[in-house]
Amino acid sequence: MTIEMVRATAAGLALLAMTGAATAGDIKDAYRAGDGKVQVERLLSGPTKTIVGEAVRYPGGLPAEVTAAVVTLPPGKSTGWHRHGVPLFGYILSGELLVDYGDKGVRTFTAGAALMEAMDQRHQGINTGTEPVRILVVYMGAEGMKNVVPD
Repeated sequence: MTIEMVRATAAGLALLAMTGAATAGDIKDAYRAGDGKVQVERLLSGPTKTIVGEAVRYPGGLPAEVTAAVVTLPPGKSTGWHRHGVPLFGYILSGELLVDYGDKGVRTFTAGAALMEAMDQRHQGINTGTEPVRILVVYMGAEGMKNVVPD
């Protein structure tokens, strides 16, 4: 996947996540003016809760700031314990990631998994596989707010 593809995907996912109402059909219909060859695979649409059941809530009163990034975690390494100050959409591009959510349990995500990550629940990701884990992350935050808060 090229950086241009990642950027285009991130922009589309951020818009999808912020509206919450778009469906694969809605998106494909919007591209019909093109050559009709657009493929749309809905990854996630309209979740009202994070992976551990927290209500998804957007920061209010500040200018919106969407940040998209690809996070790469080498085999055997961890993210360290942290929280997110803003809603975060994640999509596993490659590899296998185990995420420990403390008293909310442990989950394993593999390539193709899409999720609204925990916000207030302390957690850490660990690459338990033999290849780097690559994650497309889209933080739906606000100016001056931290996307990741070490814990």
